[in-house]
Amino acid sequence: MSNEPTVAEKLRGLPWSIGLNAANTVFTQFTFFGAAFVLFLDRLGLSKSDIGFILSLIPFSGLIAPLVAPWTARFGYKRTFLLFFLIRKLMALPLLLTPWVIRQYGAVAALAFVGGVVALFALARSVEETAYYPWNQEFVPATVRGKYSAMSNIFTALVGVLSVSVAGLVIERSTGLAGFMTLIAVGVLFGLLSVWCGLFIPGGAPSGAALAPRPQRDVGAALHDPNFLRYLAGLAFITLGVTPIASFLPLYLGDQVGLSEGQVVLVQNGTLIGALASSYLWGWTTDRYGSRPVMLIGVILLMSMPLLWWGMPRHAGLSLVIALAIAFCQGLANLGWGIGATKLLFVTVVPTDKKMDYLALWFAWAGITAGFSQLVGGWLLDWASALDTQLWGLPLDPYSPLFLVGILAPLLSLWLLSPIRDESRVGVGQFAGIFLRGNPVLAMTSLIRYHMARDEHAAVKTTARLGQANSPLAVEELLEALADPRFNVRFEAILAIARMKPHPRLIAALGEILAGNNPSLSVIAAWALGRIGDEDALEPLRHGLDARYRSIQAHSARSLGVLRDIRVIPRLTKRLRSEPDEGLRVAYASALGNLRAGSAAPAVLELLAASDDEATRMELALALARMMEREHEFIRLWRSLRTSSGTVAAQVVTALRKRLVRSSAADELLALLDLCADTLAHNDFADGAKLLAQVIDRMPLSARADARALIIRECGRQLAVHGVARPEYLLLALSGLGVANENASR
Repeated sequence: MSNEPTVAEKLRGLPWSIGLNAANTVFTQFTFFGAAFVLFLDRLGLSKSDIGFILSLIPFSGLIAPLVAPWTARFGYKRTFLLFFLIRKLMALPLLLTPWVIRQYGAVAALAFVGGVVALFALARSVEETAYYPWNQEFVPATVRGKYSAMSNIFTALVGVLSVSVAGLVIERSTGLAGFMTLIAVGVLFGLLSVWCGLFIPGGAPSGAALAPRPQRDVGAALHDPNFLRYLAGLAFITLGVTPIASFLPLYLGDQVGLSEGQVVLVQNGTLIGALASSYLWGWTTDRYGSRPVMLIGVILLMSMPLLWWGMPRHAGLSLVIALAIAFCQGLANLGWGIGATKLLFVTVVPTDKKMDYLALWFAWAGITAGFSQLVGGWLLDWASALDTQLWGLPLDPYSPLFLVGILAPLLSLWLLSPIRDESRVGVGQFAGIFLRGNPVLAMTSLIRYHMARDEHAAVKTTARLGQANSPLAVEELLEALADPRFNVRFEAILAIARMKPHPRLIAALGEILAGNNPSLSVIAAWALGRIGDEDALEPLRHGLDARYRSIQAHSARSLGVLRDIRVIPRLTKRLRSEPDEGLRVAYASALGNLRAGSAAPAVLELLAASDDEATRMELALALARMMEREHEFIRLWRSLRTSSGTVAAQVVTALRKRLVRSSAADELLALLDLCADTLAHNDFADGAKLLAQVIDRMPLSARADARALIIRECGRQLAVHGVARPEYLLLALSGLGVANENASR
């Protein structure tokens, strides 16, 4: 029987994991991490190289990870983690003796003492972290890893903001080392609280009994995995670019920008708030669109951050505000990279059955690169300590080499990480475009409302808003709405999708509905496919012509006409001539009109003559106008006649007369045109229609059997018989006369 906990047990343990991370944040901010510890080392009088060396001890200790990994598996990931997690908390207590060591043995001894404490802490941390990552891969379900990371970051950021604010106030208002000692003591208490939270997280059971054979090692598989090696190389350059700046930024803000120690610590709040503000968005997008695009966007953002720090105003009234703003952006970038890269590592790069060796190597490599980058950062600062000039208005100081490395190293990382593939369905460019198309703000607010909708009415309203946003962010929710058990939600989802720009998954989903057994939805799906206007909709619509319901056939035909699918012209023309159902024949005629299929004009004219419904006759007349490429003119005349104004009709006849004058038309025809125009101008449509029939009878129409001439002649015959009682013929004749005359004058 498997020792792995169920998904339900894992989900119950996630709040405890978040609580552990939040409590541990206070410990880390008050002790060995964060700006406070760097300022503590600086207060002890260490050089930049010495600070870099001490900071490097923590990541360098990761080298023991491959050695202790098998032991952590046999002893149990959870037990190992909790034991050494407790030890690492207790290792902070000796730091409280630092003032006594200074008084008794001097500053040099104090430096050695602090270095020894950090080294022991680092060793305990390395064993604990080696056990934690395989355990974390086990107790966090892959399907919610992005959201879990987001929620964890939200809580740790909130706690971090509070703890950093407290640390800044304590350091600002204290002298000597007293403030730092207070922070360390409080930090240890919160560290013990985090250990207690870890007791309630499931999983991490020992791999076997004490006498069981040692687990098989397969380090070679990891070292020959191109994806894993590429990931490690990319990680190395990111670490080289980011870690030295993060470590020495507090000193830069104090030395070069002119902020006080308390302000320097508070700047860290900007980073935490940036992480807090973007946590859920990064986690949500990672789960939805994949880890790779999120990670690479994070790399691009990280690459731009050193430029902002480098070029910020110094010793100015707004320096603190600007530093907080840049730190906010830094938090966005850090978290984008962190969430994307972490999910890529756990879900794609590291095979679950080989997690012990892969993650041990990863942790060791991360330690090597982080430690090396700390040393490089300190060496660069000491090497460039005399640098003090400007280049093109940009200040050059001891920190400038760090910023330059911070720009170039992520650029190399971007090149290395880009070829790694994961479950993502979108590329980096597509991912960025998702937030630039449509109305992303409306989309995001609508997504929240959609998931909070409590009844059908609210769900219908929010589904409609998703379509109004016209944003790719809403695709998943619209697909979900199409499968909703509530009919009205499904119906509204189809309408919403019709307002969206074409998306392959949405079109495919509408195609499935069109082919389904619900005619009420299939009909509207056929309409929506036509409205979207993408060629991917052609195939399902062609199949829709053979649906068993006539309403679906009709809407499929209309949509194919809208999409200008000329392949179906022979098929629709044949059906127009043989179909007994008038509604279907009208739909076929309308589609053929949109397709400009002049060959179908005789059949449409026959249908028009037999129709006794005014709206149907107007639709058929419009189809014929489209066959003559005169849709705009037809609609303009239709609007004019609805207001009982014959001005536009008279203008059409007058324009026709002018063209006929240039073609040396007979005086009798010209006089008849004058009379017709004058009659229409006086809104006398009854006599105007009869006069127009006489004009058509006398006009030198093209002798060729083309659709335009055929339509005009038929209009003349019908006007002579029915006059203004069939206004569609008047509109159609006026719409086509100019074109027909141009054909005759050639």
